[in-house]
This record gives sequence, C-alpha cells and structure tokens, in this order.
Amino acid sequence: MTRRVPCPPAPVPLEAYVRQFDDCFASLAQRRAFRDYLHGLLLPRERNKTLTGLAGTEPDLGAQAPPAQRLQWFLSESPWEAEALNARRVEQLCADRATRPHEAGVLIIDETGDRKDGTKTAHVAYQYLGSVGKIANGIVAVSSAWADADVYYPLHVRPYTPAGRLPKGKADPAFRTKPQIAVALVDAALERGIPFRAVVADCLYGEHAAFVGALWEAGLPFVLALRAKQGRWAPAEVAHTPEEAARELPWESPRRPGGWTPVVRRFRDGHRETWWAADLTLAGEGPDQPTRLVVATTDPATLPAASSWYLTTNLPRPGSPRAVGSPLAPAALAEVVRLYGLRMWVEQGSKQVKQELGWADWQVRTDRAIRRHWYLVCCAFSFCWWAWSRAPTTPSPVADAAADQPAAAGRGENVGRRGAPRRSAERALGGRPAESPSVAAPLDAALALVARLVGAASAPAAPGAARLALARPPN
Repeated sequence: MTRRVPCPPAPVPLEAYVRQFDDCFASLAQRRAFRDYLHGLLLPRERNKTLTGLAGTEPDLGAQAPPAQRLQWFLSESPWEAEALNARRVEQLCADRATRPHEAGVLIIDETGDRKDGTKTAHVAYQYLGSVGKIANGIVAVSSAWADADVYYPLHVRPYTPAGRLPKGKADPAFRTKPQIAVALVDAALERGIPFRAVVADCLYGEHAAFVGALWEAGLPFVLALRAKQGRWAPAEVAHTPEEAARELPWESPRRPGGWTPVVRRFRDGHRETWWAADLTLAGEGPDQPTRLVVATTDPATLPAASSWYLTTNLPRPGSPRAVGSPLAPAALAEVVRLYGLRMWVEQGSKQVKQELGWADWQVRTDRAIRRHWYLVCCAFSFCWWAWSRAPTTPSPVADAAADQPAAAGRGENVGRRGAPRRSAERALGGRPAESPSVAAPLDAALALVARLVGAASAPAAPGAARLALARPPN
C-alpha cells in the first residue's frame, strides 16, 4: 500500500479538527483543499466568500489563479462524497461530550431561501424566499438541526426543486414537496440515532396534514406552530381559529389570570420573562384529546402577533386520561413552551452564522457543487462549537461583551448549562501560536459569533429508527 503523503497543516486549532476528516478524502490535493476551504470560510468577512474570496485572490482575473482553480476543482469535479463528509461531521458531534445530542433537545425542521440570479443554476427559480420575506428568484434548502438550550447545529440539508424545473412538473418522479423532504430529514436523523424530545417546526409543517400524519404514524412526539387565524369547521357560535379560542379564555390581571398559567422563560443574558400559556379547546383538539392546542403569549389581554405562539402537539397533558399508558412522556405547558422556544435558535443564531460563513456566497451551478458547499459550511459551523468547547474558561472581553448583549423578546432560552462559566471565544482561536503568524487572528471572528449565541432541561427517549410514512393523523 502506498504511504499517505502528509498534508501541510491548517492553522491551530483548525488542524486538530480537520484531521478527523482526512480519511474522507483520497488524495493530498483534496485534504489540502478541504483545509483551505474551511480556513477561508472562517476568515473575517471582507467580501463575499466566493471561491476567489476563499482563496484570497482578486475577484475577476484572480478566478484563473491557481489557488482559486484548485478550490474550483475541489468543489465541482474532485471525486469525494459530500454525504460521507457530513456523516463524519455528525458522528464527531455525537461523540463530543460538549455537543452530544440528548433526549431533552429537539429536532428542528426549517428552510432557508437565498436570492440567486438567472435560471442556469440547479434548483433556482422564482419562489418564496424566507430570508427576504417575499417571492423572488432564488434557491430554497430544507434542513434539520438538533438544539438544546446551549447548542445548535445543522444535521442534514436538502435543496428543494420547484416543479417548474422538472420535465413533468409535479408529476415528475423526482418532485418532492418541502414537507416530503422534511420527512426524509426526520428519517435521516432517526437512522443516525439522534435522540430528541420532540420534532419542532413552523406553521408550514404544522398545517401540512401529510407531514403531521407521518409523525403520528411513526409515533414521534412533535410541537408544531399554527397560524393564529387558521380556520376550522365549527358551529357558527363557537371559535373557528386558535386566536379566537385564546380570546375566549378568562383573563383579568397577572394576579387573577383566569385560564392562563405563568411560564418563566430564561434567556442567554440571564434575564427572565414571564409568559402566559394555556390549553385551548377547538374543533376536536383539547387538553385531553390526542392533539393538544397550546397558546403562549407575553400578554393574554392583547395577544400581540410578534410574541404569541399557537402550537399543536401530541405530548399528553400531565394527569390527563390520555397520559396513562401513552408511549410519550407527558409535557406541562412550561415544557411545551420550552421545546418550541428552542426553535428560535434558527432565527437567533443560524442566520447570523450562516451569513458570516458564506452559506449563499457560492458561484457554482451544479447540484453536486451546491450540496458540497453547504456541507463544507456546516463543517465550519461545527468547528466553531468544537473550538468553543475546548477554549479556556477564563474571562474574555470578546466573550463577555457578546454575552452581555440583550436578547430580543421571544428568542430561545440560552442560559449557560447549570451555571457553567462561559468559554473564551477570543482565546479559543487566537490564544495559541499558529503555523503562520498571518492566520491565527483571522479565526477569532468565527468563534466570537458562537459566543454571542451561548444558554437546559430532561425527557424520555425518542422512538427508534422506524421509517416515516406519509399518513393521515388519527381521528
């Protein structure tokens, strides 16, 4: 067997992380390009992280320079498997004590859309893009992530291909709706053995009967959002929407809450907020029914749209007849609110870090290259947590300043686990000598982003690796 040629090391501590992936690449050129790509993603942003930006060459003529060409070949042509790389990344996250998933966390299903011009790039079409809040030309990816109150990281990602991009439209065998892709992502997490307390997603999935039915069929717990004004068939004299049902609950004041229960939420900067939650009864859903309808809000009197959640869940109410013999552990109102609150990682942290790491900066056209870029960004994202968990616990001006920034109302709970001291983002990436004095400091920014996001809970195991099937929910 030919002896493997050593690869020039990446900057400390990136080298210790990327070395874990070396056997995913067959050649020295691939291993070296992997290091260069992640290093470029982690550099402070001065311009878009296109291949010339990652290689540090001039944006126009620099595309023909050897460093940019090597990364172009690595991303588009070189024979390596993105799914194998991601499987190794998830394996390392599960093996690391700091990021190992546990049964109190959640499996988040979400999507992200980014603008892209033209029609030649795979999956790009005129469609709704969540990042801009309107229909525009761009690409949409459906992703799964695991999160608890301290850590968030992506697991798998799949592009959504609009029907118009396929020869037979919606009749094409390759066409998959976003909820169908989401089912496949839940399957992938189950196959990997990722534990979680519940599947959490927004109203696109909470109001999709086939997706909810698939979770019912597999016996998986879920906490899914609904729109405030989602209509139901009901007699004319009763409530027809979750918001109307919530307004029927009695409320006088915090001292006389009527049908509301106070729920204390903790945030990453240490402050607490009192929200109010209640079980609703609406069109066959209720506290003792197979499906519960829960409302959580900062103000029961006005139900402000920006800080009111309407949630559907199959977690039984403690003490209810359904809780007896249910395979799912009961969840009090505070637990239901906590679980959905963890979805706010997507809003609070993922967008910021994705933008900094160049999630949508690629300038390639093929499906394979796009998927590879996304998973390389996921590797850079996971490196931030890897380095953060190994950083000294001494105070740092960078970490302290980031931790002191106030969290917006309605964001997820992020208090440090059991009062553990915060790690220093600054020293984690710049505190040790690097192979070259020009590459140590640029890594500071990547981990400092994660330091801004860092704040806990317990539950039974999620069902095992049963395949999900699209099915209708039980009557």
